[in-house]
Amino acid sequence: MKITLQNLTKIFPPRKGSADKKDVYAVNDMSFEIPSGKLVGLLGPSGCGKSTTLFMLSGLEMPTSGKILFDDQDVTDLAPEKRGIGLVFQNYALYPHMTVEKNIMFPLTNMRVPKEKAKEKALDAARLVQIEELMNRKPSELSGGQQQRVAIARALVKMPNVLLLDEPLSNLDARLRLQTREEIKRIQTETGITTVFVTHDQEEAMSICDIMVVMKSGFVQQIGEPQRIYDDPANKFVANFLGTPPINLFHGTTAGGYVLIGGEAVAESPSSAAEEPKNVVVGVRPEGFVYDPEGPFTLRTDHIEVTGRDKTVISRHDASEKPLVRSIIDADIPLPEGANELRFRLKPNKVFLFDAETEERLPL
Repeated sequence: MKITLQNLTKIFPPRKGSADKKDVYAVNDMSFEIPSGKLVGLLGPSGCGKSTTLFMLSGLEMPTSGKILFDDQDVTDLAPEKRGIGLVFQNYALYPHMTVEKNIMFPLTNMRVPKEKAKEKALDAARLVQIEELMNRKPSELSGGQQQRVAIARALVKMPNVLLLDEPLSNLDARLRLQTREEIKRIQTETGITTVFVTHDQEEAMSICDIMVVMKSGFVQQIGEPQRIYDDPANKFVANFLGTPPINLFHGTTAGGYVLIGGEAVAESPSSAAEEPKNVVVGVRPEGFVYDPEGPFTLRTDHIEVTGRDKTVISRHDASEKPLVRSIIDADIPLPEGANELRFRLKPNKVFLFDAETEERLPL
């Protein structure tokens, strides 16, 4: 099922008692297409409009303007139960008095599917998420990860055209999050159902999504394959939002064909050779540093963290936008003990320039 959003906008009136009397644009003129059978992540900070977008797709929120198409059918004004969607909420929303089996069967019971047929379909859905041995338990007897699987099975039991997941992993611990996100990817691949996944966790989105939609303040910032967005961010916000540890940002200039930070020419910038000096923000991914005693870029060493295969050099620089600079290098590379300063060269494909005022990406 292909999903098309055309100029989708959602405006909320100002909250009662709020000092700000302006309307709130939760989603602002959003247009993009989700290919059939793909897992798409809506990614962004709290309040960016990703959950509102999901609720408009589900029919729980009506757009202020714009259209939603499932294939070629306009479903903008269609009731949720007529859209052929499966929805998994952040809090799972399981019925505590029902067994796992009855929770999974619930949508089919509402559709008046015969009991034996409903039981059969519920077992199929339970097998898909690998909880068939839990069918007689109540939700209170399950772990968080097991409850999440029940919620997914219930959403899948009627074989929806579209599966919508609203922050489905936020209530799980770190290990369960990793395990469950892998399960979601497996289930989505096996079923081929077009899936929209809302999260604020960029690592989560990058690990399982075929396509990411990065949002900020109701606007789409960039759409594409996760690795491509990471390697080629459209602006400073996207570059800063993606990556763990996050990108390092420095106040710098371009002049005479070079990028300068604190007076040091740290990278070449052919596009600036014939231009007047320009203030820029220089982004350097943590993995973009190469330790080199003769390198052009000097950082004041704070401390070094060794995490198995990597060393993270924690440093400071007067031009840095953030208190600390993080450089990731191979753990096998020897560093001088007790050095107050270390020198680096930079990998050109890990250096990005942004306009100091508009924050848009500039050519290197």
